[in-house]
Amino acid sequence: MFQNTRKKSLLSSIVTICELIYHTTVRDVRSTHGNAFMALFVNISTAIIFVLAFYFMFTVLGLRGAKLRGDFMLYMMSGVFLYLTHVKSLGAVAGAAGPSSPMMQHAPMNTVISITSAALGALYIQVLSALVILFVYHTAFQRIEIDDPIGALGMLLLAWFTGCGVGLLIMAAKPWFPTAVNLVQVVYTRANMIASGKLFVANTLPGYMLAMFDWNPLFHAIDQCRGYVFANYFPHNTNAQYALIVGCVLLVLGLLAEFYTRQFASSSWYARR
Repeated sequence: MFQNTRKKSLLSSIVTICELIYHTTVRDVRSTHGNAFMALFVNISTAIIFVLAFYFMFTVLGLRGAKLRGDFMLYMMSGVFLYLTHVKSLGAVAGAAGPSSPMMQHAPMNTVISITSAALGALYIQVLSALVILFVYHTAFQRIEIDDPIGALGMLLLAWFTGCGVGLLIMAAKPWFPTAVNLVQVVYTRANMIASGKLFVANTLPGYMLAMFDWNPLFHAIDQCRGYVFANYFPHNTNAQYALIVGCVLLVLGLLAEFYTRQFASSSWYARR
């Protein structure tokens, strides 16, 4: 009431918001573990376990010869990295601080900043983990050759972007139907173990099977990523533009749903549940 307010310029407001996003992102990254190195180590261990599990599964079943020519471990990592990035970003955005969170009591904090920070924190951890694993594999085991690293990184960002879109929808719907939405999130995550296409090549699928997976933007991102990673693979049945359009639609719908939900948010939201 008796505070002396001073009008800020547009540039000053942008700098303040970016600084707040940075500090909130650091807080989200450090919230997974008290030690930043341990938080990174846990995520790297998860990716390594995924890659080794699928490697031994394909080796035991004798399916390695059915895949595209090139480094088989790089083939597995190209699918696992994008899958984990998609799933982790979905979970981070879906679990971001909502309008009734105590953090929202501190101006100029808002839900947009918390969502952006959660998404950037998940992207930072996943990209850093992928770089560490690729560096160790390149130096200690076998030399890695990626045909188009920039394109492969773009597909990783596309998997992250679509995951953020799905997570935003889940975040907006969770206060209304918490049990059902949590179930949908678990089912979606588990279904993408197969539907993401990280275990097979889209060019080898018959038409009736391709129709079961081409709805999934992650399926398109992973297949296109392998086209950038391997010089002798040309994806014909997937389209990165489709995944980008789906991600933009999900983002817009999620923002609209989050704005609508925010109008009814209160500290006693779950009192009747």
